Amino acid sequence: MTDIMKTFGKRVFNDKVMKERLSGSTYEAFRKSIKEGTSLDPKLAKEIAEAMKEWAIENGATHFTHWFHPLSGATAEKHESFVSTAKGGQIKLEFLPGNLVKGEADASSFPSGGLRDTFEARGYTAWDPTSYAFIKDGILCIPTVFCSYSGEALDHKTPLLRSMDALNIQAMRILRLFGNEDVHHVKTTVGAEQEYFLVDKKYYDEREDLMLAGRTLFGAMTPKGQEMHDHYYGSIKIRVSEFMKDLNEELWALGIQAKTEHNEVAPSQHELANNYLTTNVSVDQNNLTMEVMKKTAKKHGMECLLHEKPYAGVNGSGKHNNWSLKTDTGVNLLEPGDTPFENAQFLLFLCAVIKAVDEYQDLIRISIASAGNDHRLGASEAPPAIVSIFLGDELTAILESIENDTEYVDKGKQPFIISVNTIPSFPKDNTDRNRTSPFAFTGNKFEFRMPGSSASIATPNTILNTVVAQALKEFADELEPRKDLSNSIHALIKKTIKEHKRIIFNGNGYDAEWINEAARRGLHNYASTPAALAHYLDEKNVRVFTEQNVLTEAELGSRYEIYLEKYTKTIRIEAMTMLDMLKKDYLPAVMRFEDRLARAVQRDKELGLNPADSYENRTWKKVKGLVNRLYEETLDTETKLQNINSSSALSAAYYYHDEILPCMAKMRADTDALELICDRTLWPMPTYRELLFGVD
Repeated sequence: MTDIMKTFGKRVFNDKVMKERLSGSTYEAFRKSIKEGTSLDPKLAKEIAEAMKEWAIENGATHFTHWFHPLSGATAEKHESFVSTAKGGQIKLEFLPGNLVKGEADASSFPSGGLRDTFEARGYTAWDPTSYAFIKDGILCIPTVFCSYSGEALDHKTPLLRSMDALNIQAMRILRLFGNEDVHHVKTTVGAEQEYFLVDKKYYDEREDLMLAGRTLFGAMTPKGQEMHDHYYGSIKIRVSEFMKDLNEELWALGIQAKTEHNEVAPSQHELANNYLTTNVSVDQNNLTMEVMKKTAKKHGMECLLHEKPYAGVNGSGKHNNWSLKTDTGVNLLEPGDTPFENAQFLLFLCAVIKAVDEYQDLIRISIASAGNDHRLGASEAPPAIVSIFLGDELTAILESIENDTEYVDKGKQPFIISVNTIPSFPKDNTDRNRTSPFAFTGNKFEFRMPGSSASIATPNTILNTVVAQALKEFADELEPRKDLSNSIHALIKKTIKEHKRIIFNGNGYDAEWINEAARRGLHNYASTPAALAHYLDEKNVRVFTEQNVLTEAELGSRYEIYLEKYTKTIRIEAMTMLDMLKKDYLPAVMRFEDRLARAVQRDKELGLNPADSYENRTWKKVKGLVNRLYEETLDTETKLQNINSSSALSAAYYYHDEILPCMAKMRADTDALELICDRTLWPMPTYRELLFGVD
């Protein structure tokens, strides 16, 4: 049996290890720097590097790497051994302060969005001391940022850290208005819920689409899917349970607080949730979690699918981002308390979030935009593409009473009644949960339910931090000159509610009428990634990033190009994969079936039978018609892929959305129709039956 206390963090250079291995003065200086968010004294790096090296070697590490998150989407690492030259042809093991603090990577091979010419190769990685180093596969991994030679951010972490600084500055201004002098730092905290699918590796290896695109580009639905909901929270299969056991142990050893695991709604779909941590640490750990998931699945003869919609017709996978604000004294600024209607500080921070989400709906939508997530949003398992906030009955009533200058009557906690005498009574929550809401208040945090399962949560949190920081700045600018602070705060809360209440929606986000209602309210409905990204460089959006010193105009422009290019490349790879599978697998298989039917029809004719109404003849005609149409569709798709003539990255993205995706949908529909007709022994690929129900 695993001893969690001994396992947890055993491969992490964490606070406990540092306290044991660093001198008292160095340890205290390091902790003070982290707590107060100040720059680390370079003189401390020598002792920290030496201690880190000795610890790593004792734990089996032979190499070190700067572990970073470039805009290509995956984490990146370049391994360097501790081996260094010594006298007499000998070696020594060395890890210098410069190795810890700074590294160099070939920046020309990572996306820069036009920031640099491809021949300009130098890029730098720089240590993020607020995120613990760890050992993975015998490698000492040092979390870092990644920037170009001229200092532009080429990664996800740099703007995230900047956004955390920006929010801290503005939140501290608000706290000082309330006379709070004990707090020195405010941080955002995040807990990520990670959904994923498992598929037997033998079936995965036979599917070119899963290997190259991460999702099934073809596949007819099985007679049974998820409609019985019997998989949700069901008993976990032994093979999956063994995977989860190994996954937990690996994550715990890496200091990742894996907390909750269960079966999700779709067959072979599962979820893992972690505890809440400071945002940049949580982002690093979620990236690491996805990597460990995939490696651990392989050890159990399975593949872990992190695509947002690997299978049509069943639920896709998201990544709920639970976001809150916490002071260095341990106070959650989004905790309403027992009497939220009297808690002006809470209400002001709450209104800042409401204002930020309303004014920057487009950026919130952009933060989770991707080709994969477009398949998921608006389906029965995910929020719609329209951004709105769920507050629940109690908070909504409180805000309405403030807006209308009416008295709020606190109903208190109501008992939960089950009508079974032996069940202990307990108070029920004031508000039910709304699973259709993109951005829901859930007690003392906001659950952002739109992010896709494969994406880094760095970008959603960067944008969320930035826009909330801007709202807090505007609040502080207005309140700081005022003498009658109490009345000024009440007036500001009231004004904010009046101006931004349109974003609050507690109803059913799946209701078709909500689309019309949202339009009447003036809320955006960007149903696709190109439609959302078209607003990335709007003047107000550029202004908020630059004013908060999170991204420069040049960095914003580069990300705009990178995001659009990634969208078009993703769809192009999928379309090319479909064509490859059709030509080499599906069409040859169907032609063999067609030939078998034709021979049966001919045999009937030779026997003097009338085959016009026979199974063979009717099926042959149906297959022949579908095959001919499918062949024409492949030719049309090839022509459209060859004739792309776009003047910009945005027009190219729209072209792929408007022209290529419909072609892909037609090819899939006809191929899936053929799957339902064709002899199973001739079908060249594992079907949804094997993929969804093949993990025993």
